[in-house]
Amino acid sequence: MLASGVAVSALLTACADTQTSSTTTAEATTSGSAGEAGSFDCSPYEAFGDLNGTTVTVYTSIVAPEDQPHIDSWKPFEDCTGVDVQYEGSKEFEAQLIVRVKGGNAPDIAYVPQPGLLQTLVHDTGKVVAAPDATAANVDEFFDPAWKGYGSVDGTFYAAPLGANVKSYVWYSPKVFAEKGYEIPETWDDLMALTKQIAADDPDAKPWCAGFGSGDATGWPGTDWLEDVLMRTASPEVYDQWVAHEIPFNDPQVVEALDTVGAILKDSAYVNGGFGDVNSIATTTFQDGGQPILTGGCYLHRQASFYAANWPEGTDVSENGDAWAFYLPAVDPSAAKPVLGGGEFVVAFADRPEVQAFQTYLSSADWANEKAKDTPNGGWVSANKGLDINNLVSPMDQLSATTLQDEAAVFRFDGSDMMPAKVGAGTFWKGMTDWITGQSTQDTLDFVESSWPS
Repeated sequence: MLASGVAVSALLTACADTQTSSTTTAEATTSGSAGEAGSFDCSPYEAFGDLNGTTVTVYTSIVAPEDQPHIDSWKPFEDCTGVDVQYEGSKEFEAQLIVRVKGGNAPDIAYVPQPGLLQTLVHDTGKVVAAPDATAANVDEFFDPAWKGYGSVDGTFYAAPLGANVKSYVWYSPKVFAEKGYEIPETWDDLMALTKQIAADDPDAKPWCAGFGSGDATGWPGTDWLEDVLMRTASPEVYDQWVAHEIPFNDPQVVEALDTVGAILKDSAYVNGGFGDVNSIATTTFQDGGQPILTGGCYLHRQASFYAANWPEGTDVSENGDAWAFYLPAVDPSAAKPVLGGGEFVVAFADRPEVQAFQTYLSSADWANEKAKDTPNGGWVSANKGLDINNLVSPMDQLSATTLQDEAAVFRFDGSDMMPAKVGAGTFWKGMTDWITGQSTQDTLDFVESSWPS
């Protein structure tokens, strides 16, 4: 194990290819391949011992074609150490992971997308291994402190963050805004004023479009709306208390936040552009939700950075193009800049040196930059502050990284992903669906509160 003060922040600097013909197999693997990569300093890994010929297994929910950039991003580590990292992606990941762990068939590493699932794995299996000191040092150096908390359970740090997404965005058409003379709102009052102006200017469209539909997960886009707005009408600290159930789910501050959402989503003058009335939000899929922006049916759609992948091929997704996004404005722009998002965490079920070395690599700025360069089609970003934004390909990824690295940003993880599964992926989803189809704010929040496990 590396000492706690060691952070692998210079993994991708030159590894001299100076081996003689008598070099051992391990040395040849390390120096020769690294020399071909042209950018490796292998010395940080000497503390882990001779890793050549060892194997690390990785299990994730990320499947083809998104898996290949991950596999490619490991090559510098494999070339440097001689470790063989074996990838397994499965659409049944969340259902199978706990089964495999309890059955004695755990992978060495799993990419876990929810802090709540991490807590379940720690409490229910007892098989999760604490992160090594070198990994913790990287997280301390390169990530907002909140991320370390999301990877910790009962005061023990287990899982470093991997990828991330930003949910605090409103999609729009820069071209249409330019034609209409609309400006990007800087405050919540500005946003509501723009909403009213659009409604008055264009009787054939609606200011907003939305979609809560997502198959068995219908309702989750509504949870994001409430979470984003609660951080703005109250504060990130109140949000933390609510997620942890230190205040009730139906606290008056949450009532105010959901009514603020309702001032947009439940006003028939403002929604649901291109699809129908307010009730149509429940049956419109989140993928379809923003599409009328391109056809004039609506102007605004609150959705995460990953929505960029849903625009039709050929759409100019850029700050002067057909589609782009602006930050969902705060109520008080002089206060903290709340950012709602999500991401994955690296969870280990073994503490062999090669596993700890790989955890440390994945937590480094060097891996983040390697992953960016190995994702030529975009669609990936990290909250790692050592990530060079210029290594990201897509403009949307660059915007997301800029948002995450903003010194004024106060990041908070998706609340429903941190709540007990019965609530976060159950009654909260159902409650938001019932709310958008007519149930009152108070009844909705009372319903979710009554379901919270005692």
